[in-house]
Amino acid sequence: MGRQMPVQTIRFCRSADGVRVAFARLGQGPPLVISTCWLSHLEYDLESPVWRHWVEGMAGIATTIRYDERGFGLSDWQVPDFFFESRINDLEAVIEASGLDRFALLGMSQGGPVAIAYALRHPERVTRLILHGSYTAYVGPTLESAELEEAFTRMIEVGWARPEGRFRRVFTDMLMPGATPEQMTWVDGLMRMSTSTANAVTFRQQRRDVDVGDLLPQLDLPTLVLHARGDQMNDFSEGRRLAAEIPGARLVTLESDNHVLLADEPAWPVFLAEVDAFLEPDRETARQEPSHTGNGGNVGPSAAALDTLTAREREVLQLVAAGQDNRDIAATLTLSVRTVERHLQTVYRKLDLAGSAQRTAAAAMLLAADGYASTASADTLGRR
Repeated sequence: MGRQMPVQTIRFCRSADGVRVAFARLGQGPPLVISTCWLSHLEYDLESPVWRHWVEGMAGIATTIRYDERGFGLSDWQVPDFFFESRINDLEAVIEASGLDRFALLGMSQGGPVAIAYALRHPERVTRLILHGSYTAYVGPTLESAELEEAFTRMIEVGWARPEGRFRRVFTDMLMPGATPEQMTWVDGLMRMSTSTANAVTFRQQRRDVDVGDLLPQLDLPTLVLHARGDQMNDFSEGRRLAAEIPGARLVTLESDNHVLLADEPAWPVFLAEVDAFLEPDRETARQEPSHTGNGGNVGPSAAALDTLTAREREVLQLVAAGQDNRDIAATLTLSVRTVERHLQTVYRKLDLAGSAQRTAAAAMLLAADGYASTASADTLGRR
């Protein structure tokens, strides 16, 4: 009998253009949002000899939020585009729906540029940035890079949906040259399961112009860059450039040829230990924050603090307690999302709330004061 599967919660949110994005919450510890690669499926990852150790390992050191890219996995497959701005909007929607205020952000492979752009746009929310196997520009400046990308795209068009995996195996060999036959077979099957041929082609074509090189010097937060020395998907030089051009970033070289680290190779525990240590300041901050949901069910400061809220602030908080995310609240009250965020920050300050649970705690205070249950789950009160 196999090991018990980790328990995860899968939910859905809508991006700015209406695309439904699937995301999952799993683990415990400081919150860590993962902007991941396109080769994923939130359900099947837990059964995978390639991804399961990633899911379990990361969930063992953090409360992880993972999501399937638009057009892939459990997210909508029928999408208007895969442009960079849309992918940033997807990440923003997932974060809003997750109910997180401050968190670490991990960008894996092509999720790295999205994470970089988000961190720059929302510096008040990202505590620290981790980049693994990533890059600044998807297609290199040389003619050879462009020709290689064209060849890969053509192979996808011809072989993605074919029953035999001859064409897909080219990608698998580059992803994990050290993989076992079982692991290669599983990844080969995941490619067909994760998306359609048309989506795979369009996704690659529309990310060719991504280049975040100009953004790197503007980042101002603790950053950890991890890159396998023999990575055949994204050359080690890309990891070196990220670490060199992001102020204060630290580079950890992983002794591996695999873009996707395998469970039984020495580089995997090194990766996990480095990420665990890097998240320790967030863990320590959480330990030092006063609890506002303890005291035998009484919520933090006196309910009299609610009387200091303006009518509009209380109206916003009532919608939070009803389960609406910031976009829904903005639409309900005919406000901008930024205005909703400002109201909530004022609410938290007046109620003397801080930390990643402040949204849940504020809503719980309101419900208790209004005669409802004094406790509520994050799934009920979080940003859906």
